[in-house]
Amino acid sequence: MIKITLPDGNVKEFESGSSPFDVAQSISSGLARNVISAKFNDTVVETTTPLTEDGSLTLYTWNDPEGKKAFWHSSSHILAQALEELYPGIKLTIGPAIENGFYYDVDFGEHSVSEKDFPIIEKKALEIARGKHDFKMRSVSKNEALTYYKEEGNEFKVELIENLQDGTITFCDHDTFTDLCRGGHIPNTGIVKAFKILNVAGAYWRGDENKPQLTRVYGISFPKQKELTEYLAMIEEAKKRDHRKLGKELELFTFSQKVGQGLPLWLPKGAALRERLEQFLKKAQKKAGYEMVVSPHIGQKELYVTSGHYEKYGADSFQPIHTPKQDEEFLLKPMNCPHHCEIYNVKPYSYRELPKRYAEFGTVYRYEQSGELHGLTRVRGFTQDDAHIFCTPDQLDEEFKNVIDLSLYVLTSLGFENFTAQVSIRDMDNLHKYIGTAENWEKAENAIINAAKEKGLNFIVEQGEAAFYGPKLDFMVKDALGRQWQLGTIQVDYNLPERFDLTYKGSDNELHRPVMIHRAPFGSMERFIALLLEHTGGNFPLWLIPEQAIVLPVSEKHEKYAEKVLNSLENNEIRALIDDRNETVGKKIREAEMNKLPFMLIVGENEEQANTISVRKHGGEDLGSISVESFVDLVSKEINSTLKSF
Repeated sequence: MIKITLPDGNVKEFESGSSPFDVAQSISSGLARNVISAKFNDTVVETTTPLTEDGSLTLYTWNDPEGKKAFWHSSSHILAQALEELYPGIKLTIGPAIENGFYYDVDFGEHSVSEKDFPIIEKKALEIARGKHDFKMRSVSKNEALTYYKEEGNEFKVELIENLQDGTITFCDHDTFTDLCRGGHIPNTGIVKAFKILNVAGAYWRGDENKPQLTRVYGISFPKQKELTEYLAMIEEAKKRDHRKLGKELELFTFSQKVGQGLPLWLPKGAALRERLEQFLKKAQKKAGYEMVVSPHIGQKELYVTSGHYEKYGADSFQPIHTPKQDEEFLLKPMNCPHHCEIYNVKPYSYRELPKRYAEFGTVYRYEQSGELHGLTRVRGFTQDDAHIFCTPDQLDEEFKNVIDLSLYVLTSLGFENFTAQVSIRDMDNLHKYIGTAENWEKAENAIINAAKEKGLNFIVEQGEAAFYGPKLDFMVKDALGRQWQLGTIQVDYNLPERFDLTYKGSDNELHRPVMIHRAPFGSMERFIALLLEHTGGNFPLWLIPEQAIVLPVSEKHEKYAEKVLNSLENNEIRALIDDRNETVGKKIREAEMNKLPFMLIVGENEEQANTISVRKHGGEDLGSISVESFVDLVSKEINSTLKSF
C-alpha cells in the first residue's frame, strides 16, 4: 500500500500502482469525471500514471490553470496530427500551451497556410478529437528517438533530442500520431469539444534569427462550444478596447519612427490625463508623509555597477554614453532607486528621523527588443511613480502595511476592484540569480508574507518571481474582460543599503543599515494608462477624464448663452468645451458619443429662456432640462462616489 497526501492534508491509502484517476474516483464520481491532469510530488503526471510510492497529489480540472495547461498542450498534439494529415511532409518542432491556448511551430516546406485554410484545419482537428483517442506516454532510449526522427528527416526534433539525457526521453502516442513530449496531457482527445485556429505568424527556430524561419500556428480549444463562443466574443470586445486604437481615437498619444520605436509622444489630452493621475497620487502621498525628489535621466556607469543593475541588465540595455572626457561613461537611467540611495546619503540620519520617504515620477529607459514592443504596455522609455522608503527594521512592518493601504486606494479609486496579491520569493533551486545574503532574503520574505496576512489580502506565494535584489508583493488585477494584469508592486530590499553603504545612528549610538522599500502603485504611467483604457473602454472615471462635458448650441444664435454656461462650469472646476461648428445637433451628439464625453449639454431657445441646460449622458440616457447649479451638484456627487479621500 502507498500513502497519498491530498491538498487539504488528508492522507489516504491505496494499492501501489493506483492512478490519479483512481484517487479521484475514491473521492467522488463527479471529480473523477472532471479530473484532466495531476501533479505528484511536484511533477506533472498523466491521470493514468501508476503511483508506486508515498507522496503528495494534486488533481486538476478545466477550472484550474494547470488543468487548462494540460488541455491546451494536448490540443497542440491534435493540431499537429491534423496538420500532418492535411500537409504531408511537413516537419513539426515544438507545440506548448500558452496563456490562452497553444501554438505549434512547423516547417511547412512547399506548403503554405493562410486564414482561408483555418476552417479545414479546425474540421480535421475536431474529427480527430471525436475519436476519443487515449494519450499514452512511453519511455524511449536516446538512440531509438534519434533513429525515429532521422528516418522522418526532421532535423529539428533531432536537435532537441541530442540535447537530452538518455533515460529522460519520452514519446506521447494518440491515434496514429507520435510526438516527442515530456508529458502533461488530458486522458483522451474526446474531452476537446471546440477548436479554433486564431492566427499564423512567422517564428525563427528557437527564437534565433540566424536559424530557419518556421510558421507558428496559434489555436485555442475548450471542453464546451459555449465557452469558445464566449471567448471569441471577448476577443472582439478586446479589439474594440485595444488601447492603441482608443489612444488614437481619443487623441491621447502617438508614436513616431523619427523619434524612435517604443518612445511614446503624449498629445495635449493625454498629457492632461497623466497630469491628473500624478496630482491624484501626489495628494495621497503628501498625506502619507512622502517628500518629492527629482533625479536626472542619466547617471555615471559606476552608479549602476554599484547597484547591480549594470551586471544584470547592462548587456541588453541602451549602451553607455561617452563624453569628450576619456573613459567617462554615462548610462540612460534604467531605475530610479540608485539615485534615491544617493539622495539618502547626502547627510547622516538618526533613528528618530526615519523613515524617509522619497517619491518621484521618474522616467527610465530600457532597450526592449523591437519584436516585444507593444503600444504603451511595452516601451523603451517610461515614467514610474517610484518611491523609496528608508526605515529601521522595527518600522518595516508598519511601513509595508501603509504602502499596501496606498496601493489599494489607487486601485479602488480607478475601478480595479477585482484583484489578488502575489508574493514573489526566490527560486530556491537557482539562488545564483539573486544578490544579498540568505538571512536578509529570509527576513524580507517573511516581512511581506506577514504584512499580507495582517492586511487580510487574498494572496498567493510564487517561487522564483522575485526581483534580483529582493522579494516583492504585486497586485494581480482582473480587468472588465476577465484578463489578469500585474498593477502596482512593493518590494523589500536589504541589499541596496549594503551596496551603497547607507546607515543611520541607532538608539545605541551605533551605525546600522536601514531597510529599503521600493513602491510603485501605478507601476509605469504608460502601462497603467494602457490598462485603464482597455478596462474602461475609454470611459474613464468622471474625475479623471480630460473633458467632462461638451456644450452643444442648437444654432449660431445660442452661442453666447453656450459661452455663459461654459464659464459657469469652469468656475465650478468642471472641464468642458463648446462645439460651435455649423453642424446639426444630431451629428454633434454622435461625435461626442464616439469621443466618449460623459455629458452633452444641449442649449437652445427653451434652455436660454429658462436659464437651464438639457443634459444627455454618454450612452443615451436623457436627464432632461436642469439648472447649471443642479448639473454641478450631479457631477460633484458622481465624483465623490468614486474618488474618496485617502
